[in-house]
Amino acid sequence: MRSELERALDEIRPHVQADGGDIELVGFNDGIVQVRLQGACTSCPGVDMTLSMTVEPMLKERVPGIRGVVAV
Repeated sequence: MRSELERALDEIRPHVQADGGDIELVGFNDGIVQVRLQGACTSCPGVDMTLSMTVEPMLKERVPGIRGVVAV
C-alpha cells in the first residue's frame, strides 16, 4: 500500500510544488492517509482546501481503500 501511495503522491507533488510547497507521506491507518505539508504549505490559509479538493480526490482515484487525508 505504501508504494501505491508514494506513486500517487509523486503525481500530485508537482501541483503542490508549483505553489512553493511539498507533501510527504507520513503514514496510513484504517483508510486514512497522513501527510506532512512542507514549504509554503505550512503557513498557507488554503491548506485544508488543497487537501480536501486536490490531494484527497486524487489519492482516492488512484489508490483503493482511501477514506480520507489528514495533515500531521
